[in-house]
Amino acid sequence: MQWETVIGLEIHAQLTTQSKIFSGSSTTFGADANTQASAVDLAMPGTLPVPNEEAFRKAIMFGLAIDADINKRSVFDRKNYFYPDLPKGYQTTQLDHPIVGAGHVEIQLKDGSKKSIRIHHAHLEEDAGKSLHEDFHGMSGIDLNRAGTPLIEIVTEPDMNTAEEAVAFARKLHGLVSSIGICDGEMSQGSLRFDVNISIRPVGEEKLGTRTETKNLNSFRFMEKAIAHEVERQIELIEDGGEVKQETRLYDGDKDISRSMRSKEEANDYRYFPCPDLLPVVFDDSYIEAIRETLPELPDVKQARFIEQLGLSEYDAGILSAENTMANFFEATAKTCNDSKLAANWIMGELSARLNSEDKSISNIDLKAEQLGSLISRIKDGTVSSSGAKKVFDALWIGEDDNVDKIIEAKGLKQVSDTGALEAIVDEVLAGMTDQIEQYKSADDKKRKKLMGGFMGPLMKASKGQGNPKLFNQILAKKLNS
Repeated sequence: MQWETVIGLEIHAQLTTQSKIFSGSSTTFGADANTQASAVDLAMPGTLPVPNEEAFRKAIMFGLAIDADINKRSVFDRKNYFYPDLPKGYQTTQLDHPIVGAGHVEIQLKDGSKKSIRIHHAHLEEDAGKSLHEDFHGMSGIDLNRAGTPLIEIVTEPDMNTAEEAVAFARKLHGLVSSIGICDGEMSQGSLRFDVNISIRPVGEEKLGTRTETKNLNSFRFMEKAIAHEVERQIELIEDGGEVKQETRLYDGDKDISRSMRSKEEANDYRYFPCPDLLPVVFDDSYIEAIRETLPELPDVKQARFIEQLGLSEYDAGILSAENTMANFFEATAKTCNDSKLAANWIMGELSARLNSEDKSISNIDLKAEQLGSLISRIKDGTVSSSGAKKVFDALWIGEDDNVDKIIEAKGLKQVSDTGALEAIVDEVLAGMTDQIEQYKSADDKKRKKLMGGFMGPLMKASKGQGNPKLFNQILAKKLNS
């Protein structure tokens, strides 16, 4: 039987406010455990929550960025459940009156096709604390610093059918929330967490299958692996005569295994009711429009500008405009070297490969865009070869020096571009390659192009790798064809 996968996502994005959603406690990451939890966060008797206006502003910014309906009347509810890291015994969230209504996000796939993913809604809520299991020898520790941190939970429709689509959406959303500045996007710190709802059904069937929810995926690679793992598990289960249970699951990316966490609850299991301590928050049109005026250039608009003004391909522009830090780095590099295409090639090639191999983001590297732009300028003016430029890049990356010209000089990587000196090297090398010269002269034009490469190796060796390949080619062609 042929199966179709159906995927929907729930995303928790931590908002970049300085204080929590209902208290003045700091949201700074990395503080000592339980040093940023106030009496309000702990729901001590006699305390009352006070809404943080900045959280509302950032939620509205997100709604405007995805062309969503903004609900002018925003109501908070209590979601009741008991867990050690939830000190109140309930979570303050939104059920029937979320701040952001229906919207959409367009994704682009590797084959160039595009797809619109519908957003069902996005609501404000407070985060819970964190349970720590590693250092307590069979017990758990509770850190409540995160309790009360403002989140926006973004819920999609089940519009994705492959892991590629889900990851493309996750990447697009990551770029969007970080570009407009409402979330720092640091997935390793838990600032952006993805829950993936997965079900399968026979191809052609309209009714959705029973879904499972895989919680708290904090990397795109693990998301892709978790979806593949869960789809395979569900297919095998059904084809062996079993049935999928609606449940919440956890995925271990290092071991590529998943396990059941708990049965999936329904809304009525949480006994939702309106929060008696918080009045509805009402916005008017002028407030929303004032926030619209503060929106920065959105990734889709930036992509169109990169294509139209800088001459990039749609694919290159899409990659480079997806995240604000990457886009800013690219534009600064291109401005320094005055070559958008070459800047794009280096960032998407050498730089991206290094980021991936060391599992880093462009926001936490020491390499400056101006340094890369300077290096590209030295390639353009013939000061250094492409292979030599990679050695300079390595030196910049590890911080040997911050000056491109000094690195080129210190490592002896400056290309020889003196035509007289290069011509003398060509004459010397050709004097010992009479057989290859005869073979070249007797070949047709198509074969001659291939034979030319056989001369370049000895020439670069004779020049100790410092000869300008472009000039070598010109001199060589002139002498061989004379």
